[in-house]
Amino acid sequence: MESSRGETTSVKPARPRRRIERRRLAVLAVHYGLFIALGFWVVALSLASENFLTWLNFLNVARQAAPIVIISVGMTLVIATAGIDLSVGSLAALTSCLAASWLAHEMPVGAVIPAILAVGTIAGIANGYFVTLGLPAFVVTLAALVYLRGLAFVYSNGYAVPVADPFFLAIGRGDLLGIHVPIWIAVFVTFIGWFVLNKTRLGLYTLAIGGREEAARLMGLNINRTKIVVYAATGFLAALGSIVITARLSNGSPNAGIALELDVIAATVLGGTSLFGGVANIGGTIAGVLFINFIRNGLNLLGVNPFWVQVVTGFILLVAVLLNTVVNRRIEEWARLGGSEREEQR
Repeated sequence: MESSRGETTSVKPARPRRRIERRRLAVLAVHYGLFIALGFWVVALSLASENFLTWLNFLNVARQAAPIVIISVGMTLVIATAGIDLSVGSLAALTSCLAASWLAHEMPVGAVIPAILAVGTIAGIANGYFVTLGLPAFVVTLAALVYLRGLAFVYSNGYAVPVADPFFLAIGRGDLLGIHVPIWIAVFVTFIGWFVLNKTRLGLYTLAIGGREEAARLMGLNINRTKIVVYAATGFLAALGSIVITARLSNGSPNAGIALELDVIAATVLGGTSLFGGVANIGGTIAGVLFINFIRNGLNLLGVNPFWVQVVTGFILLVAVLLNTVVNRRIEEWARLGGSEREEQR
C-alpha cells in the first residue's frame, strides 16, 4: 500500500507467524504432554469410577509408587550421563533377602538399615567402575541383573523370610501426620535429587557428560568419578527402595522387585529424561511414576484383567521411548526450521 508521502510500505503476512506459533505450541505439547495426559487420565477415571478421586485412593497409589519414585531419582541421574542401570530390581531382591535374614538372626535394626544401604552402594560402585573401564552400561548392568538375582536365590534358598521387627515394619506401614512414611521418604529423596541435579556441580557435571562426554573431558571434568558417584547413588536408592518394599510386604523375598527396573526406566524416560543423556527432569520423572501407577490403579478399579495391565505397561514403555527419541527430535527440528524462517523474514 502507499502512504500519504508516496512511500510504499509492506505488511508481513500473518500466515508465517501462525506457523511459528504452531511450532511453539507443538514443542510445549511435547515437553508438557505427560502432565496433560496425567490430568486427562485423572479426570476420565474420576468420571468412570467413584472410588478413584478419593484421598484414600490417592494415598494408596502414592504409597505403592514410593519405592519406584525413590529408585527413579537415581535412575534419572544415571540416564542423564547417557548410561542405564538394569540391575536395580535384582539389587532390591538381594538387599530384601539380606535385611529379612539379618533381622531374623536378631541383628539390631539400627545396624541392619545402614548395612543394607552400604550393600546397595557397593553394588552401585561396582557397576560404575566397570562402566568407567569402557564396558557398555547396558551390558554391565544386565550382567548385574542376572548375578544379583542369582545371589538372592542362593542366599535365601528360594524362600521368603518374614519380618517382625516393629520399627522396620513402620518404615513401610507406618504413618506420620496422616501420611504414610514411604511417601515422606519419597518426597525427601525427590527434593534431594532435584537439588543435586539443578543446584550442585555434580548435577552440572552429570548433564555435561551426558550431553557430550568428550567435550566434558576436554573441560577437565572427572568423568570416571562422576559416573561412579551416580551409579553408587542409584545403588544406594535401590537399597532404600528395597527397605520400603520389604517393610510394606513384611518379608524378604528373592522374587522382590521383578520387572522393577522396567517401571523405573519407563517412568524416567516418560518424564523427559533423554536416553542419549544431557537432558534430565526430576519433576518429570515423578510425574512419569504417578502416571504409570494411576493407570494401573484406574484399570484395577475398572475391573480390567491384571494381565492386561502388564500389556498396557509395556505399551507405555514403548510410547515413552518413541516420544523421547523420534517424536521429540522431529518436533524440535520442525521448531528450529520455524525459527530459521522467522530470521529470514526479519
